[in-house]
Amino acid sequence: MKMKKNRGIEELKSRYGIMFISPWILGIIVFFLMPIIQSIRYAFSSVTLTSGAVITEFEAFGNFDQILNKDPYYVTYLQESLLSFLYSLPIILMLSLVLAMMLNQKFRGRLFFRALYFLPVIIATGQVIKLIFQTTADDLTEAGVSSSFSSNMLTVEDLTTSLNMDVKIAEYISIVIGKIFDLIWNCGIQTVLFLSGLQSVPRALYEASKVEGATKWEEFWFITFPMLSRVTLLVAIFTMVELIVNERSTIIEAIYGKMKGGAFGEASAMAWFYFLIAGAVMAIVIFLYNRFLMKRWET
Repeated sequence: MKMKKNRGIEELKSRYGIMFISPWILGIIVFFLMPIIQSIRYAFSSVTLTSGAVITEFEAFGNFDQILNKDPYYVTYLQESLLSFLYSLPIILMLSLVLAMMLNQKFRGRLFFRALYFLPVIIATGQVIKLIFQTTADDLTEAGVSSSFSSNMLTVEDLTTSLNMDVKIAEYISIVIGKIFDLIWNCGIQTVLFLSGLQSVPRALYEASKVEGATKWEEFWFITFPMLSRVTLLVAIFTMVELIVNERSTIIEAIYGKMKGGAFGEASAMAWFYFLIAGAVMAIVIFLYNRFLMKRWET
């Protein structure tokens, strides 16, 4: 009798659970799965809009042939977006970790600075960010400086030339410094995640390391970084997704441009090919991290 009563309670809980998650399931089907299926269909079809319907005609790989072999810009945009993804990811991770370690220290006004570093995340969710980037004809990272002011300043190119750096390294440094505003702007959530991970590291480990005479550098590589291994993986995945779907990416802007022009088939093909390539790169990064770092720390 008692087992039957418990089973009745469990069934009632299951019904309530299904009832509460049913709006979420319905939303996933209507606003996520159906658009994805429709987008895949458009990628392999020519799409024509009429006054009363959307006419699709199956073309197999015609749209992919168009964007890869006939479109003069798509491959270039794809390379630029992937290059931006590859150099932005490590810089954002390092900046976020450094900022989190700074904010994890005890100093006056710590709460204020924690809120300050999270402020870009709040601003970027609304119309304010659009007004910020409309203050100049280009992005703030490309805001012009008058020649009379900058003529006597030391440029990045002058610095890399004086240090006799390799061309590729000098180019990488120039790109990073030129995009430093964007990189710091994208560190808000990552810094918060790293900060929560740092606060979960047992203080006893640091106390034991001090007794053993470990330096701060050794504490970081043998305690802090290994203890943040799972948090780092979470932050890396979040950052990669954020970079891939960034609306200011050249490839995303090109896709929106095709959609506004009515070329829905080509736009879908461009989006799917880009996300497949970006997904493959993302899978390789996660595999290498798990293979060479996570397993090493776990052992």
